[in-house]
Amino acid sequence: MQIRSEINNRYREMELHVCNNEMTDEVKSVMDQLHSYFDTSLTGTDEAGNRCILRPAEIFSFYSEGQKVIAMDASKRYTVSRKLYELEEEFKKLNFIRISKSEIVNYRRIRSLDLSLSGTIRVIMKNGYETYSSRRNVARLKELLLQTKKAGGKE
Repeated sequence: MQIRSEINNRYREMELHVCNNEMTDEVKSVMDQLHSYFDTSLTGTDEAGNRCILRPAEIFSFYSEGQKVIAMDASKRYTVSRKLYELEEEFKKLNFIRISKSEIVNYRRIRSLDLSLSGTIRVIMKNGYETYSSRRNVARLKELLLQTKKAGGKE
């Protein structure tokens, strides 16, 4: 597979082209992933009360805080009006995984896992946010991280 970019003033907005000599499962998969990434959005309310459109791929974590669900990106927090289990189901194709009863994270945004604490696994995100995973979710989390590493899943 070839990936290339072209930066040119003639483009007014970003264009993505998927080219092949036939419609294969790989082409369908790439198209589905692109549609999921660019067509999926949700709204949230920031701390100032502004309504914002959020792209799930830019979210590091969704977590419950009291009766609210919070979405956290690289630097801000937003209140979303969705249930955590709804977000988990909708965004599992976009790299989200449950790490505890009250939190799902984007596993592509994980920097490292700290297994040194007995009975607890600390999850350290690329933005510096630290959270904890329950033991029952660690095996799946490690498996996904290893798959991503083997596939060369760098951002």
